[in-house]
Amino acid sequence: MIGDGEHMYFVGLDLAWGERNRSGIAVLDAGGDLVFADAAVSDAGIQAALTPYVDGPCLVAIDAPLVVNNPRGMRPAERELNRHFQPFHAGAQPAHQGMDWFKNSPRGARIAESLGLEMDPYSTAPRRAIEVYPHPATVALFRLGRTLKYKSRGGRSVETRRSAMLELMRLIEGLAFAPQRMRVTGSDHWAQLRRNVEQAQRQVDLDRAEDPIDAVVWAYIALYATRRPDDITIYGDFANGYILTPTTAEGSQTHTAKSGTGRQHPGAPALGRTNGAVLLCCRRYKRHGECGR
Repeated sequence: MIGDGEHMYFVGLDLAWGERNRSGIAVLDAGGDLVFADAAVSDAGIQAALTPYVDGPCLVAIDAPLVVNNPRGMRPAERELNRHFQPFHAGAQPAHQGMDWFKNSPRGARIAESLGLEMDPYSTAPRRAIEVYPHPATVALFRLGRTLKYKSRGGRSVETRRSAMLELMRLIEGLAFAPQRMRVTGSDHWAQLRRNVEQAQRQVDLDRAEDPIDAVVWAYIALYATRRPDDITIYGDFANGYILTPTTAEGSQTHTAKSGTGRQHPGAPALGRTNGAVLLCCRRYKRHGECGR
């Protein structure tokens, strides 16, 4: 399915559904070190930023639908994922062809195709893209009781968002001590993002930092999926749309992937053991807990 990643780049793309908003981009090298984190707006800008890292073996984790065939409602992948993650406030929003973004080919698929990336999650091609979704990934990785409330929502103050975003950054930094390591603190890109969040006084200041921070998480999911393929769950299938996420203890109770309705990678054990290790490592930075709404 997903190779050993000895000589690969792992890319996270927090993709806006349209071309008017910023998309976050982050890149890890084969050793798990953050080498790039920034944002772009247009397809051309995204492609220019990604090209140096996707000419050779790579896995690009895209936070946007890649396959949307349903005329309305939710994709099967979204329904199955929501069954597991709604209690954590981590359910997926529907994607369907009745939405302007998906009447034709989804933006994520167009970008992946323009870069020559294979989108089937079970492909063994050396250059691939996968669909990911933010909230289930962070809940599974960091054992959160609820999602961190750093996204822009009505009534959510700058102080609330800044506190939650800094919590997420601390958790990300704690992955330097996880069984599957990622190191961000040696990156100038990360240091600038941290300063931007700490000094943020307006919602827009946090909005600008949010996208590349999210992209760092997606880059880690790409690394994680490559190095620990038995510890991921794929909801849905390539024909009708899928979402890949780290496996939770609850997710380990699903079946094999072939029937295409939210299945764990065949033979995968529960991820509770690894999640617990991530949690303990992150406690070195701050007491673990959830951020309220």
